[in-house]
Amino acid sequence: MDTNDWSPRTLAVAAGRPEGPGEPLNVPIVAASTFDAGADRAYSREDGTPTWEALEAAIGALEGGHATAFASGIATLSAVADTLPVGARVCVPTFSYAGSRGLLAHAQRTGRLVVTEIAPDDTAAWVAAADADLLWLESPTNPTLDVIDIETITAAANGLVAVDNTFATPLGQRPLELGADIVVHSATKLIGGHSDLLLGLTIAADEGVAKDLRDARTRLGATPGALEAWLALRGLRTLPVRLAEQTRTAALLAARLVDHPAVTRVRYPGSGTMIAFELPDAQIADKVIGSLRLIRAATSLGGVESLVERRAWLAGDAHVPAGLVRFSVGLEDPEDLWTDLASALG
Repeated sequence: MDTNDWSPRTLAVAAGRPEGPGEPLNVPIVAASTFDAGADRAYSREDGTPTWEALEAAIGALEGGHATAFASGIATLSAVADTLPVGARVCVPTFSYAGSRGLLAHAQRTGRLVVTEIAPDDTAAWVAAADADLLWLESPTNPTLDVIDIETITAAANGLVAVDNTFATPLGQRPLELGADIVVHSATKLIGGHSDLLLGLTIAADEGVAKDLRDARTRLGATPGALEAWLALRGLRTLPVRLAEQTRTAALLAARLVDHPAVTRVRYPGSGTMIAFELPDAQIADKVIGSLRLIRAATSLGGVESLVERRAWLAGDAHVPAGLVRFSVGLEDPEDLWTDLASALG
């Protein structure tokens, strides 16, 4: 069977595996910086390793493009920005990952880029910004879970369009098929899935853009570790089943939160593992979080364990509603999660 006929669930399991008699089923951890001279591979920072390449092959098959692995999620934006000329115009959602906006704000302060923030749901404003050198989209957004009209925006764009697909994953949406030039992931989150690695991924529709990003990785020294790449690939293999189960639980909990009298608003796009719910103020939100026993308070997301965080406490997210709680739904029994939530909410 042609791999193009395989479903995403099958690709997540099968893509990027060694082939041939005597080959291992799984690519091993290749802990090497240097290789014998005389072949295409000499130094891992420039030429990669079999472990990185297996991960890149698998995620590239899932997203439908040319993938490159990086040391972290934020390193992907650093690489994309590195390919832009000085003074390039970049647009970013007002509500989006604080690390991304912080990196772009620094680039603006130092005269490297000109950055404009646009409300995620203001499609007309995004279309009006079509001449920007880079439209950096994120959908759903972190932490407000706004959904951006990727297809309409990419159809109007004259420059590069990059989409942070961390929350949706390639099983939820494939932005390259919607016209994007680049997709990025923090594989630290749902792809890795076990809160035990830092790694980023870019997937480019065009091979030339992919080469530019790979060259930027080399210049910036943003290469992934051998263990991290192996763990990310191992996590990817179970992403379909984890995502399906966590999504079912998230939908159930979101519906119950809507009906809870203590909750003023629930933000849930209808699928995925992330919920944002709002409480009247920061004090109440902090009290609820402090009362949880099963759900942990922590700053990351996408793992098998459920996590919450009141995002407005971060300097970069001070404009987020003060009582907004970001909830990353894990693999625990949904009734145990609801018991914990309901008890904390009172």
